[in-house]
Amino acid sequence: MDIDVEQRLLGEIDVQALSDCILAQDAGAWTEQAVRQQTYEVHKDTESIVMLFCDEGWPEEGEIYRDSGWDRLSDAAMPLIDHIIDTWYTPGGTLLRAMAAKLKAGGRIRPHVDRLKSFHMGHRIHVPITTSAAVRFMIEGRPYQFEVGKAYELNNQKNHSVMNMSKEDRISFIFDYVPPDAGNAS
Repeated sequence: MDIDVEQRLLGEIDVQALSDCILAQDAGAWTEQAVRQQTYEVHKDTESIVMLFCDEGWPEEGEIYRDSGWDRLSDAAMPLIDHIIDTWYTPGGTLLRAMAAKLKAGGRIRPHVDRLKSFHMGHRIHVPITTSAAVRFMIEGRPYQFEVGKAYELNNQKNHSVMNMSKEDRISFIFDYVPPDAGNAS
């Protein structure tokens, strides 16, 4: 969603339960769902544990569905998602996507703009789980450093990219939320 700025700090949040849950996942959980990596070249250096995902044609056609990560992450993730929505947005909308996303050590997500209609309608929320000073998140050519323990909204309608120049994987929890007043939320 175009939020008129590159990114917006929502505020401090308690990520401990979600972090513990995500970091406890075995290596196989990260590779069982590879649709993002296979469909979008910019995500080739990533792995995901997908809780919710929507078809490309949403909202006109297609569905929002629970993926294999639902059983793994939802008990820890949903209270945090609900808290963020209740605190900074209008509750009662539609949760389109939710996933733990890993950018591998040395990996990059090349500059891109999220083009699907659902990305124009939904707020893109990032919750850092692990990061370092060697991770560079760029939006419109400007670097941003995101901190664990805080939630951010990103303007996915601006050109954005990420480089992980560290020796450790960077993990974020990401979700897309369409508020009830967006017109097409179902």
